[in-house]
Amino acid sequence: MSPSITEQSIEQLGGDASVLARQRRDHGELDRLMNLYTGGGQPAQERQQTLEHIVQLTFSHAFAEETVLWPALRRLADDGEELTSRVEREHQEINNLVADIERTRPADPRRDELVDRAFALIRQDIQDEEDVLLPRLQEALHHDPARLRRLGTTWETVRRTAPTHPHPSVSRRPPRNAVAGIPLSAFDRARDLFRGGAPTGGGRRLVMITAALVTAWWAVRRARAHH
Repeated sequence: MSPSITEQSIEQLGGDASVLARQRRDHGELDRLMNLYTGGGQPAQERQQTLEHIVQLTFSHAFAEETVLWPALRRLADDGEELTSRVEREHQEINNLVADIERTRPADPRRDELVDRAFALIRQDIQDEEDVLLPRLQEALHHDPARLRRLGTTWETVRRTAPTHPHPSVSRRPPRNAVAGIPLSAFDRARDLFRGGAPTGGGRRLVMITAALVTAWWAVRRARAHH
């Protein structure tokens, strides 16, 4: 098997636009944010914002993996089903823990324990991906930089429009996760805008459009269900 993607140069990973390089950058940013949160040097409000950034990056990143990368690995590698099933279980555990965190207040004494457990799982997930799944995907794509870049473009497009919060009841696999992801992403991103302060101007218009899209989507779903 190829070495861990942490041990490879950008050129070996297929260049900056490669899905492997993009994954490694996200993992590095998550590690930085988790260290910042646990370092204890931030005021309470900034610390809460850091946690929110961790949550948003974790779930948009994981959704793109589940929608783009793991189906490709299952299709290309004989052991893809076994490898992706394990990491999907990790993602589900992270979903459950972070959903519990979001139901607590910052002053809740249970929060630190829940955050510690979630961060430990996120770090384990990152290690499993960097040491096992992503090198296996690299091999399955025959170390082809062009294919790695194309996959990276698709992955990035999905990540930028993915849900940003935990949704434990949603399937970890396409097509069900992708179908559910459309309204959930709109809802999550509208919620993120409101959490950052009351939206004005373009932000308000975006929230109104998002709300209309979600409403229309659910109306269509309900209408189909009754026919």
